[in-house]
Amino acid sequence: MAPAAVSPTQKPAQLAVAPGLKKPFNGQDVAVEHDGTLSKPLADMLGNWEHFTFAPIRESTVSRAMTRRYFTDLDTYAESDIVIIGAGSCGLSAAYTLAKLRPDLRIAIVEAGVAPGGGAWLGGQLFSAMVMRKPADAFLREVGVPYEDEGDYVVVKHAALFTSTVLSKVLAMPNVKMFNATAVEDLITRTDAETGEVRVAGVVVNWTLVSMHHHDQSCMDPNTINAPVIISTTGHDGPFGAFSVKRLVSMKQIEQLEGMRGLDMQRAEDAIVKNTREIVPGLIVGGMELSEIDGANRMGPTFGAMALSGVKAAEEALRVFELRKKQNAL
Repeated sequence: MAPAAVSPTQKPAQLAVAPGLKKPFNGQDVAVEHDGTLSKPLADMLGNWEHFTFAPIRESTVSRAMTRRYFTDLDTYAESDIVIIGAGSCGLSAAYTLAKLRPDLRIAIVEAGVAPGGGAWLGGQLFSAMVMRKPADAFLREVGVPYEDEGDYVVVKHAALFTSTVLSKVLAMPNVKMFNATAVEDLITRTDAETGEVRVAGVVVNWTLVSMHHHDQSCMDPNTINAPVIISTTGHDGPFGAFSVKRLVSMKQIEQLEGMRGLDMQRAEDAIVKNTREIVPGLIVGGMELSEIDGANRMGPTFGAMALSGVKAAEEALRVFELRKKQNAL
């Protein structure tokens, strides 16, 4: 079952005043609640700043409010159903699809950066518009992102509109938790005693800043998340890119990486979506990480394949989930 919500019931924005006071808003007196707060629309604050003050709080309360929830999440998601590595456009699309189709599953997203979204905050060469070839416009309609129809392709006026929309929808889902500023340092594996087949059964994680300083610090052991299915969407080769497929090579589970080929949008996007798949038992690879293992072409600043590769990754995860869950229970 999906985890229960950690946060208390949400309340509307409140404006605090001294207990017992009445303050006219838009010409009307309003009664102050017993705790000294007013539940009023934000617009009613305008022009009434003279008596404004925030509700009282101790600094330790802020710390406890954050850490209590975070450590509850660490405990809850230490056993997850699906872990997604990377919160770029492919990983977020996979998370959205999974959480919508299976609200009963516990989904953890591990993102190395502080700001999720990967390369999808901008188009190419720091230009802001996002181009998606059809039929990826179906995903835009699904999540409610407006676009301009240009025939064979559509244009979102700013890539950040796409990224922030999908991100907000994913994070609002009660069965999803994102651990950002957190790096995957290794894969948890299981070896079948009879066949010798290696299965991926979770991820090894650490704070990203810690991962970046293993060369000059010591005794900084990682943490773990168990899950029967991992979806890796870490992008093409880079500081944290293509992590899972590079690890498969070092673990002798695949012979070598073919390496990303030159840019060819026509070939690249179809190949990435069609070849999104389970590479070894328990590990599904999507997005541009696939280009490193398959020798697919680079696609450049067009994002349709990223969104639809995430959708297919979710489909693949659900296809194998029950089998991998059963194997992990052994």
